[in-house]
Amino acid sequence: MTEPQALIDARAGSRYWGVGQIYWGVYACTVCTRVILAMARMDGSEMLECLPSAFSVSEHIPDRTREYLKQAQESLGQPVASLVVSASAVDAMLKAKGLREGSLYSRVDQAAKEHLLAEDMARWAHQVRLDANAQRHADENAPLPTPDDAKRCLDFALALAEVLFVLPARVTRGITETQKS
Repeated sequence: MTEPQALIDARAGSRYWGVGQIYWGVYACTVCTRVILAMARMDGSEMLECLPSAFSVSEHIPDRTREYLKQAQESLGQPVASLVVSASAVDAMLKAKGLREGSLYSRVDQAAKEHLLAEDMARWAHQVRLDANAQRHADENAPLPTPDDAKRCLDFALALAEVLFVLPARVTRGITETQKS
């Protein structure tokens, strides 16, 4: 996230709680334009809390996919870019699972055939793919995506990453931990 732009002078409305001076500030993200509420020490030395919490991507997700997911989130304010990068994350995930042949269309179908994706997940993946294709090919008949469209595509890519990488890692860790007991 880039440096937030202050909407309200947080110091002017500072409050003192417990030990030390603490203030809350309301900011607008310069990338996605959404509101951020942050609590920090009065001297600005440390941010104590940020709402919504900072975006993070699990270390269980392959590096290339993780970078695509981060960039898709960081560019939500530019919906075309975010949507295309979300679709790239989907493509990278399927390739990381060994599906490298053919087009993204055929890889999604192959993932469903191999039960790597449920049928509904495959249908959703095709929707994301089509949304990105319309933008990548500058389809003049396709409307420009909105930030909500970009968020929907990112939500799918994050859900897919959870299913393909994060949950299996959790299961493996759970099995290992229960065998130690």
